[in-house]
Amino acid sequence: MNDKENDLEIKELLRQAIAPVKNTELRRDLWPQMLRKLDEQAASAINVPWFDWALAAILSAVLLLFPGAIPALLYHL
Repeated sequence: MNDKENDLEIKELLRQAIAPVKNTELRRDLWPQMLRKLDEQAASAINVPWFDWALAAILSAVLLLFPGAIPALLYHL
């Protein structure tokens, strides 16, 4: 057997092993559901957890007490 015969045999075996896909149409429109999820994420982004406020307060206190830390902070950003 040469390579072409092997390729044809493999293709035929794959066609037999894998059934063709039927009914590829979507059952419903997914765009309204996507818009709802985006709205939920936008609404939840407004709520900032308490530990974010605590970290901001600690950072502000450190920068007020140690102004020499400002260049180091800017370097790491």
